[in-house]
Amino acid sequence: MMTENKKITKAASTIGMGTLLSRILGFFRDMVIAHFFGAGMAADAFFVAFRIPNLWRRLVGEGSLTISFIPVYTEYLTQRSEEESRKVTHTAFTIGGVILLVLTVLGILFSPILIRVIAPGWYTEYPEKFHLTVTLNQIIFPYLFFMGLFALCMGVLNSHRHFFAPAVAPIFLNISIILSVLIFYHAFEIPVMTLALGVLAGGIIQFLFQLPFLRKKRITFRFDFNFRHPAIKRIGLLMVPGLIGTAVYQINVFIDTIFASFLPSGSVSYLFYADRLMEFPLGTFAIAVGMASLPSLSTLATQGKIDEFKETVSFTFRLTSFISIPAMVGLIALKTPIVNLLFQRGVFDYGATEMTARALLFYCVGLWAIAGARTVVPAFYSLQDTRTPLRIGLI
Repeated sequence: MMTENKKITKAASTIGMGTLLSRILGFFRDMVIAHFFGAGMAADAFFVAFRIPNLWRRLVGEGSLTISFIPVYTEYLTQRSEEESRKVTHTAFTIGGVILLVLTVLGILFSPILIRVIAPGWYTEYPEKFHLTVTLNQIIFPYLFFMGLFALCMGVLNSHRHFFAPAVAPIFLNISIILSVLIFYHAFEIPVMTLALGVLAGGIIQFLFQLPFLRKKRITFRFDFNFRHPAIKRIGLLMVPGLIGTAVYQINVFIDTIFASFLPSGSVSYLFYADRLMEFPLGTFAIAVGMASLPSLSTLATQGKIDEFKETVSFTFRLTSFISIPAMVGLIALKTPIVNLLFQRGVFDYGATEMTARALLFYCVGLWAIAGARTVVPAFYSLQDTRTPLRIGLI
């Protein structure tokens, strides 16, 4: 039993360290954005434009696709032949790539409608901001395609108990955005375009970084349009409730954006910066533990080791609570000094600090509960049960 817990702890440490480095660079990235763009029109436009493809990435890529793929693929790895498991990856990458490509093209074509739905106040009150957001969104949207493929790579590598490459890959996104702004800020008539191009380049690099590690596992890409493959059917059936369940949480973010679009300029940015701070402990600890536990729980479920399965779930929840509760208290108590230290420079003034800190306070109230859910929900996914998390999420 301790062996499985040690595996999870080691994997969570790898994911957590990679996430920590990414978040540190992410805060530096946000400091650069705050310095050059503050919390004004350009920053608001970028945050909304980036939020839409990023939402689809979380829903289709790292969300429902990964959580549906890992349990089924793990079963093939442990119970079937190596050749059969390879066929699963070939078919998943082929069909997944086609779906992602279609979503990307549709997203670019229907960007004006998407932005009008997400930020309705801008269409009527701030037309210049609306059109800028549409343009940025169309540049960023191909990011979804590459991040979806990255999520599949992550699912394969994690199933093979390789966590390093997917964990450190997000670092390249932050580096790409930072360098794009610092190098090309004065090269564009509309400087905020550098952020959009940085996001797109970062997504491409993250995907390409996984390929050498896949080759080491003898995983290659081959076209296989076998829609009738039993594993693909099961992944598809698991994805539907998983997609809806993941969407429930993400929709809350968009509700915030919709309301904020009717508020004074900068409101969307305040929420973004506050959410970034709350996501720091979530990503570094809770999500890391959840991601690390999914392959182990899937293996235990496949082998029918229910007692060990239960103990592993209990262990991961205790581990996450040990970190998330103190983190919640610390963020609430030090909200203003933290925002001041990280963001108050350049055009990001004290007023922006106060508003961001106020938003952070309300976000942090639910931090411990969100962290607990991120840890427990993978237990259901490992049992190939995506319906129960959906029902709970809807409540």
